[in-house]
Amino acid sequence: MKELLNVPPLERMKTGIRGFEHISLGGLVRGRTTLLVGTSGSGKTLFATELVHRAITESGNSAVFVTFEEKPADIVRNVRQLGWDLSEQIQRKKLIILDASMDRTIVEEAGAYDLSGIITQIVDAIQEVGAQLVILDSLGALFYQFENPGILRREILRLTDELRDLGVTSIMTAERVEEYGPITRFGIEEFVSDCVVVLRHQLLDEKVRRTIQIYKLRGDRHYKDEFPFTIETPGIVILPLSAAELTQSSTANRVSFGSRSLDEMAGGGLFQDSVILISGPTGSGKTLMGTTFASEACRRGERVLFLGYEESRPQLMRNAHSWGLEFDEWEKSGLLKTVCQYPEALGLEGHLYAIEREIEQFRPTRLVIDSISAMERVGSVRNFREFVIGLTGFVKQQQVCTLLTSSSASLSGGDSITDAHISTITDAIVLLRYVERAGALSRGIIIIKMRGSQHDKRFHEFSISDKGLEIGEPFVHVPTALLGIASSRSDLDVPPKRA
Repeated sequence: MKELLNVPPLERMKTGIRGFEHISLGGLVRGRTTLLVGTSGSGKTLFATELVHRAITESGNSAVFVTFEEKPADIVRNVRQLGWDLSEQIQRKKLIILDASMDRTIVEEAGAYDLSGIITQIVDAIQEVGAQLVILDSLGALFYQFENPGILRREILRLTDELRDLGVTSIMTAERVEEYGPITRFGIEEFVSDCVVVLRHQLLDEKVRRTIQIYKLRGDRHYKDEFPFTIETPGIVILPLSAAELTQSSTANRVSFGSRSLDEMAGGGLFQDSVILISGPTGSGKTLMGTTFASEACRRGERVLFLGYEESRPQLMRNAHSWGLEFDEWEKSGLLKTVCQYPEALGLEGHLYAIEREIEQFRPTRLVIDSISAMERVGSVRNFREFVIGLTGFVKQQQVCTLLTSSSASLSGGDSITDAHISTITDAIVLLRYVERAGALSRGIIIIKMRGSQHDKRFHEFSISDKGLEIGEPFVHVPTALLGIASSRSDLDVPPKRA
């Protein structure tokens, strides 16, 4: 009875896998068995191998990797391209890869056929290196050895009990047949484990999307949703977008947009940690707004990261030069970095990780993405919104002032899928519109949202010259200007004022 009154709380073991501690609220349960399941190619062996690599290199632990399918040399070779040298860990007596692969022929169970032999080998290996982590990859191979599932369930339970008695944390991998269906192929493995982690990789609209879900974690809390992940050079990167918390810090420091008139419209400039959405139809000046915003930081000796998803780098350089902005000189001095690629080159998760990595390495004070609406082609509406949530949360934590451009479908502006799904996430929204006046098109600009600050709510005319952006006087008597119709009164014919 005293033992029941003094039961210690569950301890967690950090995995080192980016994002896993967040979705599991602390990591794996120490001293317990976790089942890692997924269809073929979902990343089970890679996940398990990364656990071993990080347990040894980051936590100083030792590990035993028991392989029932692949040969040890193949496991070592497969992860070498990720920079993980398992052979070195074997030489240092920090890792044993135990080859338990068997012929795939069903053994007729006669007498006391069981797993006693492999259990003895595992226990000896654990004691030899003082292992705290054991990987069993993959249990599916055992089903070729046991025709009676009852015997196999008993033997797997005996194995996990032995590992728990030794105080080691264990990971078992198992294959499932379909992404959404029975947890495992044989319906046995999940009943002998304390935690179940499901890896999925689905082909939707000709694009592969990988997700991870903690299906069960006995005795403790965890996030239960699916979270996207990607496989990059550092390993598995989990992006807990829907679990992101509004914990970013805030600052009252303001920075200039690069136009005195636009700063005045914004109530004195932009907040350093703000995210600005520039929305407008094609040719309305969105890219000019982005280059103006970037140029102001470069003039002040600050770093800027410019990501282009619709124009090539030479096009961006040519356009900036035509406006008197020397992007190439700022690039040479290390103040500006431009990265241009098609959105389809990566999935949304891959793009988000690539942006985070660029920010962490380049350390910019400003970020321009031209255009964010191009990313809609890569995933579903929900995935796109999660991508933007993850992006805005990260740049706010880093206090990187960020400008996003978004293309509207019609020439007069109007509704945009992008605007509808990310407008509530952004801190400021600037609309660009074409306005028909006296048979000619004029450009208009208005700030419709400026979180935390008063701002000019009038619709201003602006023009683009060889000096860049020039904002003029407000339109008057234009009740339908946002729809693209200006008043025909002669008092509208006021030339734009230099910014």
